[in-house]
Amino acid sequence: MTPVSPAPPPGLPVPVRRLWAAVLFGYMALGATLQSLPSYVVQHFHGGPLIAGTVVGIAFLATACARPFAGRLADAGFARPVVATGGVLGAIGGAGHLVAPNPGTLIVARLVMGVGEAALFSGAIPWVLADTPPQRRGRVAGWFGLSMWGGLALGPVVAVGLNHLSGYRGVWWGVIVLGIASAALVLTTAGDNRDGDGLSPLPKSFREIVPVGASLPGLAFGLSSYGYGTVNALLVLHLHHDGIGGDSAALAVFAAGFLLARALGSPLVDRKGGVRVALGSLVVEAVGLLLVAGTGNEVLALAGTVLAGAGVALMYPATVAMTLHRTGALRPGTSVGVMTSYWDLGIMAAGPIGGLIAGHAGYPTAFAVAAATTVLSLLVVATALRNPGAGAAGAAGAAGAGGQPTRAAAPARDATPKSDGRSATDGRSAKDDRSATDVRSATDVRPATDARLATDVRPAVGDRSAAKDRPAVSDRPSAKDRPATSDRPSAGGGTAAGEAAAPTAGRGPA
Repeated sequence: MTPVSPAPPPGLPVPVRRLWAAVLFGYMALGATLQSLPSYVVQHFHGGPLIAGTVVGIAFLATACARPFAGRLADAGFARPVVATGGVLGAIGGAGHLVAPNPGTLIVARLVMGVGEAALFSGAIPWVLADTPPQRRGRVAGWFGLSMWGGLALGPVVAVGLNHLSGYRGVWWGVIVLGIASAALVLTTAGDNRDGDGLSPLPKSFREIVPVGASLPGLAFGLSSYGYGTVNALLVLHLHHDGIGGDSAALAVFAAGFLLARALGSPLVDRKGGVRVALGSLVVEAVGLLLVAGTGNEVLALAGTVLAGAGVALMYPATVAMTLHRTGALRPGTSVGVMTSYWDLGIMAAGPIGGLIAGHAGYPTAFAVAAATTVLSLLVVATALRNPGAGAAGAAGAAGAGGQPTRAAAPARDATPKSDGRSATDGRSAKDDRSATDVRSATDVRPATDARLATDVRPAVGDRSAAKDRPAVSDRPSAKDRPATSDRPSAGGGTAAGEAAAPTAGRGPA
């Protein structure tokens, strides 16, 4: 019989709203630096676009490296100290911006801030999901993700206001205060009462820190983030240097497009699936970046900025859905942390590469290259992530590599009867004669139904005559004669991570 993971012990409730606010403040601090750093580096250190892009992007290298480890520490029961440390490091990084005498010192401050941002979000996500049923994890992860993206969107607005009031020093002081506020919110909460189920804080193998199935969604996410990184590092410089105008409002406009699309479009992940949503998002992002690259008109450039923001907005919930579907991970902190690391790497690469291209071929060329990487991401989603066998193989490999309980594929005729009238897989019709429990997600902690006692399905020895008078497996209807629904919620039923549901046998990402 498949081992059953113990339910989390009763204890203190997870302080979700306080954690949401802590991550929001931390990422507002990061967003404020993204708005102010490019022009600050040019004016105070006389750096060109390459240096400015490197200083902006280097923080995301530290974030990418730290995310999987922060997520694993949180999975192991150390969420509260990890998240609190993130806020403290954000404040220290802000102080480094304030006192940095040269670009080298500023880069060190950026690395410290990058590690802090990784600890904040990747440490908070497993804590938030600790008491969340598997079928709601995608939805909750998508909602909680708004704290990070909302901070990145609001931070530039705060930076513009502080810069008008008291210059760059006012911006850096604001960053310090936001980091302190983030840490204070976490330190004044009750501690995380989980023990991590005996999970070691340090990984024992590569696959425990990089689960099978997380890399392809991460690759698509990372390629799409190159455009976002180009916007962060070069959009303000492009609009100012080329005399287009709108540079003071550009990142706020990008944020408006992002937040509007996230608010209105998130339910599409439930209805259409992560793959379809990602495809549409990438098309919109590419069009927006091409518009920014090809126009010298302020209105059209800002319109392209809105489209780019709207395209980026739904990539996170879409790729979280694809990641949880493919990995079936019992440890969401590690899987989602790895996937999000690709995003950080894309942003990190966009700074220096985009700056180098802009220095030699102009800003429009840099944005055209960003559009090309978005198209490449679209090709990854349209080809590799539609592979019918990838989801099941990824889930089995991830669970096996990490030592977590997995479900063997059960024949369709042995599936649990369904009765609640809903489709057990992402909106598929009840006419589908395959059972939704053919391949169960590793997040399902109940024993598989195919582990029933042999006495349920075969006649006693010596009573062979009875065997031919009753069904060969059980007296329950076969899978094709009953609806493919379940008397309990499926692992992804109706969540923002619809692909996190247990897929049908042989079927990959939706």
